[in-house]
Amino acid sequence: MIIDIPHTTTGEVTKRIVQLRESNGVITMMRVLTLVVCTLDSSEAEDAIDAANDASREHPCRVVVLARGDRDAETRLDAQIRVGGDAGAAEVIVLRLQGELINHESSVVIPFLLPDTPVVAWWPRGAPEFPSKDSVGRLATRRITDATYAADPQAAIKKRLGSYAAGDTDLAWSRITYWRALLAAALDEPPFEPVESVLVSGLRDEPALDTLAGWLAGRLGCPVIRRSGALRVELHRPSVSVTIERPQTGRTATLTRTGDPDQRIALARRETRDCLAEELRRLDADEIYAEALAGIEKVTYE
Repeated sequence: MIIDIPHTTTGEVTKRIVQLRESNGVITMMRVLTLVVCTLDSSEAEDAIDAANDASREHPCRVVVLARGDRDAETRLDAQIRVGGDAGAAEVIVLRLQGELINHESSVVIPFLLPDTPVVAWWPRGAPEFPSKDSVGRLATRRITDATYAADPQAAIKKRLGSYAAGDTDLAWSRITYWRALLAAALDEPPFEPVESVLVSGLRDEPALDTLAGWLAGRLGCPVIRRSGALRVELHRPSVSVTIERPQTGRTATLTRTGDPDQRIALARRETRDCLAEELRRLDADEIYAEALAGIEKVTYE
């Protein structure tokens, strides 16, 4: 069910939500959090809503989407309520802001926050320089950005350390969850020698690889090189080298270990909805992510 409420107020939208709850049995009692999605425009909002709807099947929530319009237009709020099959396991409220309202996003959001539940803010694109100081970010216990879609992804992820506050994370980090698991498992086999050097190779504009390189640099304490080229990670020990390599657009990786036959491993690129669902599983500070950001400064770029 999709209900459009043009040229309205937050009070009118709230009343309509209550009416839906009473007349149609639409409830919010089982929602575990409020996800506030800050989008740059209405066209971007639909992709973000699709990802949030998929993630909501694991984390039932109220999704509040802020779609910014023209700052120079007449001040206006157009709203849309989506429930049932059009909202996954969530309850979606789309708020399209025009004019002066764009400068008061937090005031527009506050009436729709569920009481006594955590608030998560997500910027699919165009994240603020300091998410924790943003007007919406200050309302949230968890703040999710995505450097992948920045104008300069590599520069964006490198700046995350300077703006980091407890509760911050980036989807570039959750995109390498399976890579981290494979590398940790590969190192947990004999011979248990220290890693002497690491090479992380891939597209320059793939910030997930920068966080991976930073994580390895921080954890292993050895030289780590980040290079543009084919997608692969090489770990070199005195007697054994381990390489995980995958075509850029492939779904299957090859794990090569000195003296052993190659192994084929399913390792497709993770979709945004899967990364978002993972980040919603924890609402505390991600200290390992913070260490990975700090580790980027130890990486040598070629």
